[in-house]
Amino acid sequence: MSRYAWLVLCVLCFAETEARTKSEAAACAEVKEKIRNIESRMRSGYTRAQGEKYEEKLRELRAKRYHLCR
Repeated sequence: MSRYAWLVLCVLCFAETEARTKSEAAACAEVKEKIRNIESRMRSGYTRAQGEKYEEKLRELRAKRYHLCR
């Protein structure tokens, strides 16, 4: 391959990696916001059934945050 082909290939790989990291950062921020919203609702009171749903959703979101936000 010529030097120009390698240069183009490197630029494309970098652009793809950059886009992926921005996408992952956005997904991480979204999950954190959802967690904050649920925690906020929990501070304002809830029934037992609501509490169980909130706790289950928090478990799911925290697991997702663990994998996304590294």
